[in-house]
Amino acid sequence: MKYYVDLNAPLGGNGSSEKPFQKIQQAADIALPGDEVLVASGIYREYVNPKHAGTEEKRITYRSIEPLKAVITGAEPVKTWKKAEGFDSVWTARVPNSLFGDYNPYTTRVYGDWFIQTIVAHTGDVYLNHKSMYEVTEKEKVFAPKKNGASWDPDFTLYVWYAEQDEEKDETVFFANFQEFDPNQEDVEISVRQDCFLPAEEGIGYITLSGFTVREAATQWAPPTAYQDGMIGPHWSKGWIIEDCEVYESKCSGISLGKYLQPNNDNKWSKWKFKDGTQTERDCILQASYEGWDKEHIGSHIVRRCHIHDCGQTGIVGHLGGVFSLIEDNHIHNINNKQNLAGAEIGGIKMHAAIDVIFRRNHIHHCTRGLWLDWQAQGTRVTQNLFHHNTLAVDLDQVPMDDIPTLAQGMGEDIFVEVSHGPTLIDNNLLLSPRSIKFATQGIALVHNLLAGSLTAVGTGTDNGAPGMPSPRYTPYHVPHGTHVAGFMTFLHGDNRFYNNIFVQKPIHPLFQGLQNAVEQAGPEAKGWDTMNFKCGTFPFDDYPTYEEWAAKFEGYCGMGSVSSDRYYCHLPVWASGNVYLGGAKAWKKEENACEQEAEDLILNLTRQENGWKLETNLYDYIPDAAPQMVSSELLGMAFEPEERYENPDGTDIVFDKDFFGKARQNAMAGPLAEKTNEIVF
Repeated sequence: MKYYVDLNAPLGGNGSSEKPFQKIQQAADIALPGDEVLVASGIYREYVNPKHAGTEEKRITYRSIEPLKAVITGAEPVKTWKKAEGFDSVWTARVPNSLFGDYNPYTTRVYGDWFIQTIVAHTGDVYLNHKSMYEVTEKEKVFAPKKNGASWDPDFTLYVWYAEQDEEKDETVFFANFQEFDPNQEDVEISVRQDCFLPAEEGIGYITLSGFTVREAATQWAPPTAYQDGMIGPHWSKGWIIEDCEVYESKCSGISLGKYLQPNNDNKWSKWKFKDGTQTERDCILQASYEGWDKEHIGSHIVRRCHIHDCGQTGIVGHLGGVFSLIEDNHIHNINNKQNLAGAEIGGIKMHAAIDVIFRRNHIHHCTRGLWLDWQAQGTRVTQNLFHHNTLAVDLDQVPMDDIPTLAQGMGEDIFVEVSHGPTLIDNNLLLSPRSIKFATQGIALVHNLLAGSLTAVGTGTDNGAPGMPSPRYTPYHVPHGTHVAGFMTFLHGDNRFYNNIFVQKPIHPLFQGLQNAVEQAGPEAKGWDTMNFKCGTFPFDDYPTYEEWAAKFEGYCGMGSVSSDRYYCHLPVWASGNVYLGGAKAWKKEENACEQEAEDLILNLTRQENGWKLETNLYDYIPDAAPQMVSSELLGMAFEPEERYENPDGTDIVFDKDFFGKARQNAMAGPLAEKTNEIVF
């Protein structure tokens, strides 16, 4: 059955092509397995709540007839602005609270575990021509705004708004500084609805959302210990496909593949305070395992070919609900660029428990952090992705020095893998930001990547940071390719493999060099969360053993009665072979066949082109024609703690015989490309 929706159709339609529905929700109320909902161009100001699930054989599909021309928005226009007396740029408007129903985004604060609670922000926003302005905490600041250099767009930080309640009239009153614009002549909207396309009930699976523009909703902070909100999301179900959509201007998260509501353990750390957030997260995981979290019911989603940008917290977020998913061919950028939200749940993608999740052929850039894999990155593969400009503000020279200590706490990188036991496979990627990977974890294999940034937080970042007591973080590992918890363990660090990568030392910005020097001079206590290393190469593992050195510690010992030693608590081994180090990048001192060259005239320039990006380089003038060996699952072996091999989700072997573009390798030449070149177009 096909149902048609057209915003401009007369009332009383029956969903036929001749008499379309006016609202998408009318079709969502009745669509059943195998049905397709075809939506005409227009701006649909509604929250769509799919009422029925499809099946694996018969999906329910919602499709924009013209790609991206059907817009689902959480915002409503405001055209009643009046000038504030005596100020040309400040305007005020009143909105009846009946517009918001039972959720007023201008009385609802952004709140949740791992959100920095000293920040006052509401879930609502004011948009000038579909770009969110900056909320201020005092009305007086609307009349005298100050530029904020922490934002990636400091000039726009002068466009500010403030909202207050007139309880007698039951209205929300807005004050906004539109600078040179007349808001009644521009497209000015306010976010009204919390979500755009997301089932209110759990278990509404096998839905396809295709070709829509989804924007401007008042979403809530989405930590792993709460119900995870997003403008789009499957809400704890299985088998969704979200494809060819443009998703932008969510207050917090664009797409959520995340956790359902556990009323007894919802933001418990923030509410109860006596139990640490790490422990409440462990509680969440085990509770979910008792309440149906398994491959038969949850996950296996696909997010593909979506353009996701300008969201406050994440482009894609998920905990537990995103297992066994495929996230591919997406363009994700400008996430958290306003710097008006802060906490430990921010990134282009932020996924907890990315069990058997594949991230491939995504382009992630200009985010404060690119991809953050937190807890249980087991069987996770990150392959054929382009990462760049994932760091602090774009123009570092505009950032006031007084803001640097605060900004350093949120220093980003292309990939952050945190407190996971692996196996986490990162292969055939270009990682071009100042910091490539944050290593507060173990069990990672890096194969055939180009890294123009550093490895940081090696050997640290896995404790909770209590100043006077031990505070190790025990995190779960699982049975291979499943959700059943096999055990919990803290971190020995190491158990990492580096094969056939190219490491390039680029010039270090003075701001970053200053951060690194400060941490080094402060001593070990300053490195609890991050070493702030900006030097490229595998040398941070110099003190880690080879497999032979590590195995020798166990010779002659067998369980109880053995001589006491630290062998069960020392660093795990590291493997490295076939890597190339250029421009001052340094190899692990135990790598026997490393290729190190100064390459003083090195070129590595990424520029934006009219239809994409271009990387100009002479790297391949210095790269040997072949590395010592082709890499495969057999060579990589298994991650130590879960005893799971580096393999495909179906248990079959991986042979790294394809490059970044999917082209066959004739040999094992280092880096992500099968052939030498001086220009790469993306």
